[in-house]
Amino acid sequence: QVQLVESGGGLVQAGGSLRLSCAASGSIFSINAMDWYRQAPGKQRELVASITSGGSTNYADSVKDRFTISRDSAKNTAVLQMSSLKVEDTAVYYCSANIVRIGFTGTTFRYWGQGTQVTVSS
Repeated sequence: QVQLVESGGGLVQAGGSLRLSCAASGSIFSINAMDWYRQAPGKQRELVASITSGGSTNYADSVKDRFTISRDSAKNTAVLQMSSLKVEDTAVYYCSANIVRIGFTGTTFRYWGQGTQVTVSS
């Protein structure tokens, strides 16, 4: 089995910073893209940032120049560094990854973490 566990959420004032971490563990052969999504109350889940196995990154327009995604492929971890946070960044943030499992090298599976709450106060 495979697990993704997020950490680092919390309460921060507008303009502040937070660092979210995601750790993947289990029967992992390799990890393709690692992504961060978020879902605010009453809204659909949206892609915030993604990073490929080669290190290419992509960001939602709303977070460009404020958020930075990185990964350590050797440790199967990803980090979302968030700065200049705004009230509208308040959401549950989810880590997600496309993973090739040991014994299933012809197939990728998408896994999700349980989510971590980020609350930005004014």
